[in-house]
Amino acid sequence: MVPVDLEATLTLATELAREAGALALSMRRGVTVLDPKSSPTDVVTAADRAVEELLVKALAEARPQDGLLGEEGGTSAGTTGVRWVVDPIDGTVNYLYGIPQWAVSIGVEDEAGAAVGVVYDPSKDELWQAVRGRGATLNGVPLRCSAVTDLGQALVGTGFGYDARRRSAQSRVLPDLLPLVRDIRRLGAGSLDLCSVAAGRLDAYYEQGLSPWDLSAGGLVARESGALVTGLRGREAAYDLVLAAAPGVHAALHDLLVAHDADADPLSP
Repeated sequence: MVPVDLEATLTLATELAREAGALALSMRRGVTVLDPKSSPTDVVTAADRAVEELLVKALAEARPQDGLLGEEGGTSAGTTGVRWVVDPIDGTVNYLYGIPQWAVSIGVEDEAGAAVGVVYDPSKDELWQAVRGRGATLNGVPLRCSAVTDLGQALVGTGFGYDARRRSAQSRVLPDLLPLVRDIRRLGAGSLDLCSVAAGRLDAYYEQGLSPWDLSAGGLVARESGALVTGLRGREAAYDLVLAAAPGVHAALHDLLVAHDADADPLSP
């Protein structure tokens, strides 16, 4: 295991996120859909592929011994015990439709989990950064999550899967949840939803079906802001469910989601 140089890694991740974001932004006007992924509504664009290729090439030159996990298939094991987890464009459907809510997400993990996280939203020029144990920032300004303690006053974010069966199951939580919170938002980019919890733009966020590249960087930003980032029933945040919330409302929202089996996978046999 090679120790992570946190400052050097943060600098590199930030440079790569900005470069990747600039490329994605430059390709937005002539966006081209290549093919569907998990379903006909889950698409990959030429920009997704081009941005991941940029990141893969840059990391092969700068950190050739580190591992890599990329959404579009740029994966290698590495030998250092350090893994870069990248989503070239988180929020591809927003990107496709010209909705300015998408980001480049770069997480760096070691045996203890996420150590460095950078999420860059080029449409707004917002740079979210976090280093394990050292806090989180937005454009250099330190972040603290919301201090709300009443679930009835909480603005809650969520998301839905691409498979129609999963969306149907996820929608069944909403009729009971909506009357108990301030309101619900569905913004369409998990990494930015997690960052929004860190900034207090959302008081809480939950979603089933997040992949490692959605969670790694944004989850660290949220945790380093003081938010609780968990799964349900004592589990860690993972594909089954991610719940990121201000400490004052985490337990109440957790219990409501447990009561609705929000982490049950309708796609399981």
